[in-house]
This record gives sequence, structure tokens and C-alpha cells, in this order.
Amino acid sequence: MIKAEPFDFPYDGRLIAETTALIVIDLQEDFLSTTGYFARQGSDPGPLRAILPTVNRLIAAARAAGVRIIHTRQGYRADMADMTPYEKWRRKRAGLEGTEILLRSSPGFQIVAEIEVAPEDIVVDKTCNGAFTYTDFEHVLRAQGITHLLFSGCTTDVCVHTTLREACDRNFQCLTISDACASGDRYAHEAALHMVTVENGIFGALTDSTAVIAALSQLPGKGR
Repeated sequence: MIKAEPFDFPYDGRLIAETTALIVIDLQEDFLSTTGYFARQGSDPGPLRAILPTVNRLIAAARAAGVRIIHTRQGYRADMADMTPYEKWRRKRAGLEGTEILLRSSPGFQIVAEIEVAPEDIVVDKTCNGAFTYTDFEHVLRAQGITHLLFSGCTTDVCVHTTLREACDRNFQCLTISDACASGDRYAHEAALHMVTVENGIFGALTDSTAVIAALSQLPGKGR
């Protein structure tokens, strides 16, 4: 089990690599670079970049244990055919009209070079904050027999939390890794983490990377 609050994860004590996935949400250039979407909104991408070493340690531990790694990327089609009038209005309001920011055709759509994406990793592309909306994410999880999700990435209060809530409603068992998630808004980050634990863990459990890595190292793993 993984030591966590308000209960250890999983609740039934059965941590199995084959049914567990590490979800790495939206660690893309558009969010982490000094010229991307996040920076253009006046937010400091520094806190997002600060979690990269922690996420890499988690990825290495997950790979060694045989846990699936699933990355998500957020962005629209190059022709913006999947963008509603409201979304186009928001894009213009954010000062992104005429730019390639948050378009799948742009370099900013790619996952940052600091995060190694292995050939066996799964990548899910999305347009919405939540990874389940208009994607094959749930189908992939069900097809792979995955029932337990470990959450990392950015931002804690938006894409991570939206996907977490969607996963809980679909009865996946969820664990949020506090120091592997980040936001440009410290208050929102802390509030989002607190929300996981309310009502005796209404959105699953909360822990840190040290506890996750320690537990993963005890699993049989690949070649152990």
C-alpha cells in the first residue's frame, strides 16, 4: 500500500502494477515555456518546471515496477475545426488570435524535452481540461485493464483536478501526488489538493512522491 491521506492507497491494500497507471498531465512547452500560453497569461511557469525532476523520478519508478505511463496533451486541430465560437472568443480574449499556441501543429504542443516519453508509453490528446472528454482515454484504460490512477502534471487546479474528478465518477481508484503537480496560482494549488481529502477522500487519496516511489519499489517489477 501507499501511505496517504485520508486513507492509504489502494483502500483494499491491493496495489498491482498491471492495473495501475501513472497519469502525466499536459507537461507541454505551451504551459512550461517562457513564451507559451501560461506565460502569456501573466503566470510564472517556474512552479510547473520545478516539478519535472520529481515527475521523472516517478516515471522511472513506474517503469521499473511495470506500471503503465500515460501522458496527456492539450490543444486544438491546426484548422481549429474542433473549436467552438465560445472557445474562439476566449482564445481572442487571451491574446492568442493569430498564434500557434495550443494548436496541435505547433512545437508548443509537444511534451517538454525534460520528460522522456518512451515508445511503450501511451499519449492521449485532448481539447478540454478533462482527459475523458471527447477522447479515447477511458476506452484505453478499460482495454488495458487499468483501474488505479496515480495523478501528476499541470495544472493542479484545472486539468489535473478535472480529470481526477471525471475518473472518480467513473469509479477509478485515484491517488494525487502532491509534489508532482503544480499550478501558477499557489492558493489554487493548495485548495485543489485540500479538496481531494474532504468528505473522507471524496476524490480519492493524497500523498507525495516519496511514498509512491517507496511503494512501487516493493512491487515485483520488470526483471526483478
